[in-house]
Amino acid sequence: MTTRRIRPLAIAGTLGLAVALVGCSASGGADAALGSEENPVQLGVVGASDPYWAVYEEAVEAEGIQLEIVDFTEYTQPNPALSEGELDVNQFQHIQYLADYNVSSGEDLQPIGATAIYPLGLYSDKYASVEEIQDGETVVVPNDTVNQARGLLVLQSAGLIELADGGSPVSTLEDVLPSSRVQVEAVDAALTVNSLPDVAAAVVNNDFLGPAGLTAQDALVADDPSDEAALPYVNIFATRAEDADDEVLLQLVEIFQGNQEVLDGLQEVSGGTAVFATTPAGDLQASLAEVQETLQAQG
Repeated sequence: MTTRRIRPLAIAGTLGLAVALVGCSASGGADAALGSEENPVQLGVVGASDPYWAVYEEAVEAEGIQLEIVDFTEYTQPNPALSEGELDVNQFQHIQYLADYNVSSGEDLQPIGATAIYPLGLYSDKYASVEEIQDGETVVVPNDTVNQARGLLVLQSAGLIELADGGSPVSTLEDVLPSSRVQVEAVDAALTVNSLPDVAAAVVNNDFLGPAGLTAQDALVADDPSDEAALPYVNIFATRAEDADDEVLLQLVEIFQGNQEVLDGLQEVSGGTAVFATTPAGDLQASLAEVQETLQAQG
């Protein structure tokens, strides 16, 4: 498996340094067809050591497409690298993250295919169902912007709260209406699971379940990947807007979605939490536009 690792300095430094570390830019083989030996597709990911990426690379190259997986060490790196032409496509983020990047940077990266969503769940040490939670009790959500809004939408879908204007990917505690059944507090995401003995329930990121002896199956409720409100949290392949219809890049999506060995490997890495998605690119792009519009209106 051909993998290049990009460290934080590559993106924080000058473009010339970044290009030197990557080798040649994605446009360096402009005279050769994308996916050829002279101009392999540059795919940026975070965590290329996960075994399913080697399986994916083999499946792609079996279709006659040359692929080079570029491994980044931080989530802040692959989008700038894509914008600057060092990559052809990346796969590491959901729509909400991409919207935040586009709005803050003025770029126009676009989703071209879905991979999976990792449902965000509500957990409790005291109750076995949402219905058992008493009115007026306290429920905890993460305090970071993206997961707080998502957690509030989970609580609303469970009937525990009502959000102003029906809620959105930028909802905050201020949007929780007085008519809500429970009180909501926000704490650092890493502390939500530690709050369980003291509150009725907590929305907990998947990363913190294992150390606490929990699994995704322990959730009282989780966001539904088929719910339109959950669409911004679907993970995606993304590319530059001008390349969104590139046949080779779209074929990469099809190979990922259609290879069971790749999907099984992703599921294993996710600890069984992944729900695979094949949402059409047009729906993903419409969701991105909606989230970006909401973010721009807010800021």
